[in-house]
Amino acid sequence: MRVPTTKMQNNFGKYLKYVEAGEEIIVTKSGKEAAKILPCHDADAVKEEQPEYRTSGEWVTYEEFLELTEASEQRFELIDGVIYNLASPSYKHQHVVGELFGTFYNWFKGKKCVPLTSPFDVTFFKEENNICVVQPDVVVICDMDNLDEKDKYKGIPTLVVEVLSPSTRSKDMLNKLDLYKQCGVNEYWLVDPINEHILIYVLEDNEIVNNKTYSKDAHQAVHSVIFAGLEADLQAVFV
Repeated sequence: MRVPTTKMQNNFGKYLKYVEAGEEIIVTKSGKEAAKILPCHDADAVKEEQPEYRTSGEWVTYEEFLELTEASEQRFELIDGVIYNLASPSYKHQHVVGELFGTFYNWFKGKKCVPLTSPFDVTFFKEENNICVVQPDVVVICDMDNLDEKDKYKGIPTLVVEVLSPSTRSKDMLNKLDLYKQCGVNEYWLVDPINEHILIYVLEDNEIVNNKTYSKDAHQAVHSVIFAGLEADLQAVFV
């Protein structure tokens, strides 16, 4: 991100949040590069197994998040005022995403709901002053009228899939479960490539009303609760 000197001086705290989230700041003076502010960690060595980066400072607003994402080439999420830097996924992670998305794509073809895969921003209005933006691995959208004039989605997916990795496990199992539960997502799939199982939560009225685990070892196919007939063979999902 390039920031003029004056802007940096007047908003140092804000830009420090971005640096803490893994963004490199280039300070310019009269249009020329004058200085660089780098994160203390080695940003070039970001791997999926490393923890995600998050700010330790004050609450990050939705407007600040938009400024960061529009100026950066990195991918970020905003949950409850915290910025998360999204590390590059592994082969196993992407294989699982590809298998599930392929199954979803074929099953939903010709139906009114549409499956999409990351990177795709989903904006949730959790509370009046708490707007969250996440990039689920797979989403199923049935309210296409919630795409705005810039083709950005600000609705509630009916089904969300997150594939766990060492760096996102806590966020996906805790922060995102709470987010999806509060915001009206009906079904949440937590996919664990290491233990080769899929946990499905059925969500309603800010509660978990049902859950079930499907395992590759049990030679099971995973079945959607909300979309009767939608299923995926775990022998193909996990390799």
